[in-house]
Amino acid sequence: MNAKWIFLVLPIAIGAWVLTDVLETTPSPETKRTLLAEAGCVFMTTMGSQSSAEYAQYKTSENVMLSVRDGLSWLADAQLPNGGYGAGSHNAQHVRDPHAVKADPATTAMVAQALLRSGNTFKSGAYATQLKDAVSYLLETVENAEKGGAYITEVRGTQIQRKLGENIDAVLTAQLLSNVLDRNLKGLDKERVTRCLDICIDKIESGTDVSGKQMGAGWAGVLQSGLATSALESAKAVGVQVDERVMNRSRKYQEGNYNKDTGAVSTEDGAGIMLYAVSGSVRGSASKARKAKKAIERAKKKGVLSEDAEVSVANLKKAGFAESDAMGYATSYEVYESAKMKAQEEKVMDGFGNNGGEEFLSFLQTGESLLVNEDNDWKQWYDDMSGRILKIQNKDGSWNGHHCITSPVFCTATSILLLTVENDIEFLQKVGAND
Repeated sequence: MNAKWIFLVLPIAIGAWVLTDVLETTPSPETKRTLLAEAGCVFMTTMGSQSSAEYAQYKTSENVMLSVRDGLSWLADAQLPNGGYGAGSHNAQHVRDPHAVKADPATTAMVAQALLRSGNTFKSGAYATQLKDAVSYLLETVENAEKGGAYITEVRGTQIQRKLGENIDAVLTAQLLSNVLDRNLKGLDKERVTRCLDICIDKIESGTDVSGKQMGAGWAGVLQSGLATSALESAKAVGVQVDERVMNRSRKYQEGNYNKDTGAVSTEDGAGIMLYAVSGSVRGSASKARKAKKAIERAKKKGVLSEDAEVSVANLKKAGFAESDAMGYATSYEVYESAKMKAQEEKVMDGFGNNGGEEFLSFLQTGESLLVNEDNDWKQWYDDMSGRILKIQNKDGSWNGHHCITSPVFCTATSILLLTVENDIEFLQKVGAND
């Protein structure tokens, strides 16, 4: 039997063994149907062979509410005594106990963002205490970072750093602090948060090379770079000073991973996985694509362009853009429109072939990009993607990865961010609005 047939038959054989082992007596027809359905879901999800479109019917408001409720409850119990959360060491990916790992800023920032997006504040919400303690851990970590050092934490070798990049802690912490500032929460020390956000932004800018990507890239470093672009844009949206040259280089790098004319995707910095790179291209081009689209819409209202005019260099020039700017914005728009479709193709969404934290992050980047661009296609994306996420939740309320970033803490936080993305529409649409 060749390798291909072994790959196809093995999941079925394992599934049959599991069912035989579970059932000590002959099952009823109803039990058979239930167990086969559950086993099929597990193995098909693991092998990446179920279609997202088939999941849309599973997404209901009630299912989302219950799923988020259970996920948040699990995260609350996973918090460490110092207020932080941890993904664990890259060298001990088998450790799934959230209390058997060290806290790290990247994972803590993801959890805090999930708590925040789910409606918690420092004063209200079922998990207000957990949110406040997590933010306190992040602020203390940033304040105690080595002056002039490359990173905001001395904790090294985490799953998140090894898979995404060495500077991912500053990147994700910056995103969280920008969102906290935007909400202007009661009990917030705004000056302290701004100082820490400035430190994180400095680390991100210092860690951006001449090509626009983040240095110290991990296995899927393109995701770290895409998230860095988001962090810079988010900080700018709340009034923090950002080096425009660095931000534009970062965007250009993301766009450059996708060829709008051929559909070819450069996966060199994305572990050879198209999903990771193309979701970054969508994110990197979203804000400029939005500006191009709105400029054309305004020109139509003024009668400068006809109602059927499309985004193009010539039309952007008529709308008031200088030629060099018109070329850049038209390219961003074309990359965005083409890459967003590519990112939602089933064969692309399969990613590595099963779900790891990188897949969850890629899905999140695509969805948030649609909202940044005020793109109505996000609704269909949300129905399909949320259904997929709902179906693979563990019985205890958590999610976990099957490869690379396996951490249930990190994957649970990212899944909740996906399911509750609608709650952050207002903030996401501020991102890039002033470009």
